[in-house]
Amino acid sequence: PLCAANIDNEWIPSCPTHLKPVVGIKFDTLQQGISFYENYARLSGFDTRLYSTKKRKSDGKVSLKYCVCNKEGFRETPRLQSNCKKKRPITRMGCNARITLKLINDQDSYIIFSFHEGHTHPLTTPNSAHHTKQSRNLTLAHKK
Repeated sequence: PLCAANIDNEWIPSCPTHLKPVVGIKFDTLQQGISFYENYARLSGFDTRLYSTKKRKSDGKVSLKYCVCNKEGFRETPRLQSNCKKKRPITRMGCNARITLKLINDQDSYIIFSFHEGHTHPLTTPNSAHHTKQSRNLTLAHKK
């Protein structure tokens, strides 16, 4: 179930504990950690996006990777343009939900370094979960 509890103005997803991120969980690759968080997000009723990356100067390997809720932050206010054909809806709400994956120095694996699960917006209900961006599977014909 994608239900959530509203505690202290934050929505906390209801999810089985074995699927919930915990600080210290180890992954063999960065992609495994990202996929783990995306799976958690899909089951919890929100979408994710990759936010920022920090690389080591010595070898260029990713040392920190931030994955955030797709409603994280605020979009810059658009400048008034006379040729603006379509106004985009406000989608970002300052959500703080995120996960940070950190490279373990002596190994080529990653751990969950930090995790914040509270959202500043209600999450998707089970009946409308198929409308989220990551759950949609559009065919090429539908996209065109």
